[in-house]
Amino acid sequence: MTNSVAEIKEADTIFVTGSNTTESHPVIGAQIKQAVRHKGAKLIVADPREIELAKDADVFLKIKPGTTIALSNAMVNVILQEGLENKKYIEENTEGFEALKEVVAKYTPEKVAEICGVDAEDIRKAARLYAEANKGSILYCMGVTQHHNGTENVISLSNLALVTGNLGREGTGVNPLRGQNNVQGACDMGALPNVMTGYQPVNNPAVLEKFEAAWEVKLSDKPGLTIPEIMHGAEAGDVKMLYIFGENPMVSDPNTKHVKKALEKAFVVVQDIFLTETAELADVVLPAAVFAEKDGTFVNTERRVQRVRKAVEPVGEAKPDWVIFMELMNKLGYDKKYNNVEEVFQEIRTVTPQYAGITYERIEEVGIQWPCPTEDHPGTKFLHGGKPARGAGLLKPVEFVESNELNSEEYPLVLTTGRILYQYHTRTMTGKTEGINNIAPEAYVEINSKLAAAKSIEDGETIKVASRRGEITIKAKVTDIVDENVLFIPFHWGEGANVLTNDEDLDKYCKIPGLKVTGVKVEKLA
Repeated sequence: MTNSVAEIKEADTIFVTGSNTTESHPVIGAQIKQAVRHKGAKLIVADPREIELAKDADVFLKIKPGTTIALSNAMVNVILQEGLENKKYIEENTEGFEALKEVVAKYTPEKVAEICGVDAEDIRKAARLYAEANKGSILYCMGVTQHHNGTENVISLSNLALVTGNLGREGTGVNPLRGQNNVQGACDMGALPNVMTGYQPVNNPAVLEKFEAAWEVKLSDKPGLTIPEIMHGAEAGDVKMLYIFGENPMVSDPNTKHVKKALEKAFVVVQDIFLTETAELADVVLPAAVFAEKDGTFVNTERRVQRVRKAVEPVGEAKPDWVIFMELMNKLGYDKKYNNVEEVFQEIRTVTPQYAGITYERIEEVGIQWPCPTEDHPGTKFLHGGKPARGAGLLKPVEFVESNELNSEEYPLVLTTGRILYQYHTRTMTGKTEGINNIAPEAYVEINSKLAAAKSIEDGETIKVASRRGEITIKAKVTDIVDENVLFIPFHWGEGANVLTNDEDLDKYCKIPGLKVTGVKVEKLA
């Protein structure tokens, strides 16, 4: 997040898009409700489903899945047409304004209303609410990013923030809500194919020289593969081995059949806390300690580095992840020993500028938000204060391009996926909890009442849903939360949503798959 969770309650207008916040991030969802109900904040919600927050919204835009860019461009169009832009901020802090202005001129509210399936006046109202706010905050999640054009979706939201000057101040910002508890920390630590820790590019000679000196080894300057590229490579026989750590791609990744083929072809090591669906296919399983069995740090969605402390000893042969990694690298010939996890963190500080001023002593009681460059620095509550970090915020025009999954005669419906409150990710932990499973025992597909009637489908009936990649049988939940041509399936269950989803239509920048838009058809079972 560019800003902090507590700042949500300081915003005048909150724009939530691609995030079922009350179910996926319930603490932040509660903050949004408090801002609206107790502090008078205005709320705009854009989502393909009538999520809980829609009830509190001043404007609810029930957009077709995958139309974020069109909506953002239309809102900028209205802002510029009505003179609501922050001219001073644009002049002093941005570049590329004229190019953006030229592109968004085409995205009139009337034209975009047809693309998104919403009312043109609601687009205007949303644009005015956001632009006229002294503090406007954008919150988004994987409903924005998991598309063939996910990177450009985010760029379009950045454009919206920059033309209104809603960046670099308390209660503003462009705020991605991370999908799991330490996704931010994993990315900070270089768990991405093109960067070292702190987002330092692997192909930067100065960066490579620094890490080679710190680790006393020669390093590659070539970016690695993304997960979809790895899976395709494994299935093709080009990737020979997979080391899967705390991840369950047999449930979470698109096109389950393809994932299974890839795992069966490669030599697979799985390091996890339970024998997951992925671990069942592994050649070697390494039992890892759970969060309460180890010391270390987690980094949350607002960039806050926090300590986690061991409460109990690991069970059986399980070991903390850092111990497993150290012992393995020692066996592979890299003879580096750490006595405890704090020594690992001290090394992180030396090679990661954003973490340089963070110590275990300083986060003994309260975590610190990076960047924190020195030990007397308090941490950073919000980013881009004064000026955008790159000097001038880049206004980059992006065009709406529909997914290849759509407009198929054979698969005329749109499937989108997401989370529900009562299960977590791939159910590795929540699936073993009796009370939770009593509430949310199985997968289901949300289907609009008109579509259900046309197909003679009853609520609770088991039906077939099929895509280009496979088919599943699943219980129907008849509801008007979704539009007539849209289906929704929570992805938590194996042999569920991701049997159907698309692994080919990848974002050209970061290679994320288009999980949120899949062409499907439904059939009543005989």
